[in-house]
Amino acid sequence: MRELPAGDTVTILRPGAPSRDVYGNDVPGPPTEIPVPGCGIAPRDGTGAGANEIVDARDTVITGLTLYAPYGTDIRATDRIRVGGDLYEVDGLPGSFRSPFTGSTGPVVAALELVTG
Repeated sequence: MRELPAGDTVTILRPGAPSRDVYGNDVPGPPTEIPVPGCGIAPRDGTGAGANEIVDARDTVITGLTLYAPYGTDIRATDRIRVGGDLYEVDGLPGSFRSPFTGSTGPVVAALELVTG
């Protein structure tokens, strides 16, 4: 799959090389930002409303999206993805498909999750 002509640009934020803090613990370095143009974005559930839960008198809202990135896009489970002004976590491992019959390729599909509240 090539870039979608009317697709959106998202930004992958990949943790930087680790360094050590004052206590000797490994901490991730500043993230590397990787723009990915031509992506499709869709709500993960049928209503697009996400899920709500009341925890300690706070509303927790979980919003899920499905990201369709061009074939070959390197998305890792440890990445975060900026969509618009929101920063989503990658939920699980992204996947992609190449047909063994025709060689045609599909998008890299990643489940994204945003938890607020």
